[in-house]
Amino acid sequence: MHTPQHRPSAVLGCACQEICDAPHCPLLPASWSYAAGSQSASARLPPPHPTARRAALPWHQPKPVQDDATAPDAVQAIVQHPSYREADQDVDFPAQNDTRGVRLQLDYLKAELLLAEHGIGHTIVVFGGTRVAEKRAARRQAAACAAEQAANPDDATARHRLAVARRVEANSRYYDIARRFGGLVGAASTRARGGRITVMTGGGPGIMEAANRCAHDLGCKSVGLNISLPHEQYPNPHVAPELCFSFHYFAIRKLHFLLRARALVVFPGGYGTLDELFEVLNLVQTRKIAPLPVVLVGEAYWRRVFDPDFLVDEGMIDPEDRELFWVRRNC
Repeated sequence: MHTPQHRPSAVLGCACQEICDAPHCPLLPASWSYAAGSQSASARLPPPHPTARRAALPWHQPKPVQDDATAPDAVQAIVQHPSYREADQDVDFPAQNDTRGVRLQLDYLKAELLLAEHGIGHTIVVFGGTRVAEKRAARRQAAACAAEQAANPDDATARHRLAVARRVEANSRYYDIARRFGGLVGAASTRARGGRITVMTGGGPGIMEAANRCAHDLGCKSVGLNISLPHEQYPNPHVAPELCFSFHYFAIRKLHFLLRARALVVFPGGYGTLDELFEVLNLVQTRKIAPLPVVLVGEAYWRRVFDPDFLVDEGMIDPEDRELFWVRRNC
């Protein structure tokens, strides 16, 4: 029996070196045998190159045209066909209905891995209307509507546009409040345990822009979660580029809004804002997620939009469900 230091497999790097005790490993050529204590010249051959070969294999070149005149065109058609692409290089492959599960996983993983990579451990999620403009823009729009109405005093549509523009101008105060609130979160970004705390919004205009904006002004990074829609859209310019994501699925976007959320602050908004608010209230009500602070900013607005007392009186929710959120005039 060979001792371990004399095993042929141990010297030659045989894959079975831990179990082979034979004088000659059956996996190696006979010319590589040697007597114990001596090593032949053939045993000192360098190991094979990990990728290159001295002689090409038959499939390294397409079939010669002199053997088959149609071979070059046929081979070209094969290698250019979508079915020949490797799965991870074929952008059309995961777009099929049968691969929806893969797309859902990728939609989740991309943002999850990048948020973890950038140390985002906690978020304060801010929702609110995309139509809430900053004061100077709202004033400019109101002035334009006033001029249009003055030129067409009997036009009901012009009167309505002016009335709405004036309400948007009045609501621009929420832009300022959201901007100041984003600054408060940004200033505390490094004080949390288990990762940074940051503002997270839907990455769009209006209230979302305001919350991202002050964090950006302070040199703090904030997160924006966009969603792909049938029409073109752009993120607001104050989200950190490396923390702005575009999702295909609303469900995955909603999941990321809550995975790291430590509080939800909701400003006046429309259908999208109400959708996010009521979904969170339902998840907390049913304890699918642990209760977290939910603050509705703009008491006058929310008292008209949402009447929980009416829902209690109608037996649609329990009295304790009014305790799932707070309403505040401002932050």
